Amino acid sequence: MKSKTAVDAQDVLEKYDKENQFRLNIGKWAWVVTFLAVGLTIFHLYTGYFGVLPSQKQGAVHLGTALGIVFLLYPVKKTWRKTQKTVPWYDVVLAFTALYVTYHKLFFYESILQSRISGYSAVDITLSLIGVALVLEATRRTVGLPIVIVAGVAIAYAIYGEVIPSRVLSHAGFSIDRIATSLWYRETGVFGTPIQISAKFIFLFLFFGVLLVNTPIGKFFNDLAFSLTGRFTGGTAKAAVVASALQGTVSGSSVGNTVATGSFTIPMMKKAGFKPEFAAATEASASTGGQIMPPMMGAAAFIMMEYLGVNYSTIMLAAIIPAILYFAGIFIGTHFEAKRLRILGVPKADLPVFKTIMLRNGYMLVPLFVIITTIMTGSTPQRAALYGILAAFLVSLVRKESRMNVRKIIHVLEQGGRVALPVIAAVATAGIIAGVVSMTGLGSKFAAGIIALSNGHLLLALFFTMIACIILGMGLPTTANYVVTATIAAPALINEFGIAPIAAHMFVFYFGIVADITPPVCLAAYAGAGIARANPFKTGVTAVKLAIAAFIIPYIFIYNPILVFVDVTPLKLLFGVLTALLGMVGVSSAVIGYFIRHSKLWERFVLFGAGFMLIVPEILSSGIGLTVMGLIWFIQHRRTVY
Repeated sequence: MKSKTAVDAQDVLEKYDKENQFRLNIGKWAWVVTFLAVGLTIFHLYTGYFGVLPSQKQGAVHLGTALGIVFLLYPVKKTWRKTQKTVPWYDVVLAFTALYVTYHKLFFYESILQSRISGYSAVDITLSLIGVALVLEATRRTVGLPIVIVAGVAIAYAIYGEVIPSRVLSHAGFSIDRIATSLWYRETGVFGTPIQISAKFIFLFLFFGVLLVNTPIGKFFNDLAFSLTGRFTGGTAKAAVVASALQGTVSGSSVGNTVATGSFTIPMMKKAGFKPEFAAATEASASTGGQIMPPMMGAAAFIMMEYLGVNYSTIMLAAIIPAILYFAGIFIGTHFEAKRLRILGVPKADLPVFKTIMLRNGYMLVPLFVIITTIMTGSTPQRAALYGILAAFLVSLVRKESRMNVRKIIHVLEQGGRVALPVIAAVATAGIIAGVVSMTGLGSKFAAGIIALSNGHLLLALFFTMIACIILGMGLPTTANYVVTATIAAPALINEFGIAPIAAHMFVFYFGIVADITPPVCLAAYAGAGIARANPFKTGVTAVKLAIAAFIIPYIFIYNPILVFVDVTPLKLLFGVLTALLGMVGVSSAVIGYFIRHSKLWERFVLFGAGFMLIVPEILSSGIGLTVMGLIWFIQHRRTVY
């Protein structure tokens, strides 16, 4: 029998995480789903080791099998997931139609390539129209309606470009046939870079995460976090931050991380004395940071690698300092809130012992070290993922309770296919949007619009780009959001303002992620609020306050990209990190309203300004910021009132 907490956690997942809204009863079709999902996982393991097929063939198997599973698992309406006793006939038809129209690219690969020159037949056009429509419907079922609306608007823009009154955005327009065939048969649409990266790298890393989830690594991370931080002021909240950061190394889902870690940490934070909204916000903001935490990060990081033409180790290096600063900001914020409320740590006798934990379960970190070492030595992400998968499987054999028999292995292989479904659907639809951008030249038009609005000022251009990323992030998954903004916004920052490419791409990546905690649509915050039984909107506002670093740091690494390892020297990097950490202290204390005493309103403004000046990695501004913070410390130290 499940505990109340477990039931609540599952309910929260089903409510806020679309990928958990699948049918509970599929009757005799269960074996078909198992066959397809297991086959999909084995296919990726095989091609990961022996070499992938040509991109169109690899993408056809990857997307086609996923679409077939989606229509068998996900109902038309989420409210039908519990009432339907089997898969209705029309979804069976859609499933096998999806399999055919995508596998058609595999079976008739040569003739389709020839059709690019000779022209597409009526059959080709019909199949492309059906294929695009099925991708959009599968995405609606697994990810949600907003991204489908964006894709629909993009297609309408491609068709009716000539009727748009704006001279900047208008274009000649394309026929429906040409749009469908371009999106379905060429490398700039559905089967473009996003789906190719999903088929090469992302699936394997998602399966790696599934394998680790089937070990007790989640409990190990929680115990490790509490052993390290539990005894300090506000220890339960600090442990939640550390546990979420560790969890983020193997999972890139904001909502999933919030529920997995939060079902344990949020009740403990409430019991310690934190308000429900603060407890939920701490978990949500920390869990959202999992998408920027190497080595796994979010799926978008692998697409960034391809867009920039760099090794994944370069992406990891660029992400590590901003990720540390992000979590440091939340960690410091929980410290000041605990000091403000006078919340102490957990008694040492009630905490796990670090040495005991590491001696008993430290081996669970081996798969992570394997992946990091393999990537940093220059191997491909596929090879790193495969070695990580092998290490994770071996780790599962160490303890009797985590060893897998044949039934469990089949279950894990099936879960590997299931977990990837929302990502595959999202990147396919993102490919539709990117394909329209490529066809219509929208990227250059958007760049012209940004330049016109900003009047050539970089700060304004960054601000407008940030707003666009956050708005898109409210309806699009992080991966799809990144694909869109990397296609239309990042090039504007790079080409028109001379921004370092990796800094520009990390900028749009970050602001797509923080949409998960930015009201009014902040799914991670809503999930945390569901567990804490807190006000969702207040939770979102509190999460933004805690994660304020995420709204400042991207601007800093645009202006001074040493934080993303561009033109970096050891001394510059050390100086930049130290001053940024001190800046986080100033900013976080200002937001919370406590430094070494309760801060007056003017002190909070001064602390925020001083913290911001410290975050900017320049000697003069950092010196001024440190001096001002020292003065506030002296003033509050002389004040006798707590």
